[in-house]
Amino acid sequence: MEPAEQLNELVSAEGRNRKAVLCQRCGSRVLQPGTALFSRRQLFLPSMRKKPALADGSNPDGDLLQEHWLVDDMFIFENVGFTKDVGNIKFLVCADCEIGPIGWHCLDDKNSFYVALERVSHE
Repeated sequence: MEPAEQLNELVSAEGRNRKAVLCQRCGSRVLQPGTALFSRRQLFLPSMRKKPALADGSNPDGDLLQEHWLVDDMFIFENVGFTKDVGNIKFLVCADCEIGPIGWHCLDDKNSFYVALERVSHE
């Protein structure tokens, strides 16, 4: 996703986000600095679109993404919404403009919420 220099600007020595995480579309704050851990995990996210189109269960186009912010408690988020269940997955969307998915949550693991670095901006 990002060259090593840019990744170093985003990830602290402790592996946490140095900057606030924002919605790319509307600029709404998703996470405060220092609240998420950097994680590499290969996850499929459908192409970005409005929330109703994500929950229809069709086989969407999308991306296999590997770099994420990992949050272990849904109440850490400043601003995030969830789609209806798609199998055992809920996709994370911006709660203000409903664009997404910006992230992924498996219902089998109550303490893992992934936000893709490529789907958000940082400030």
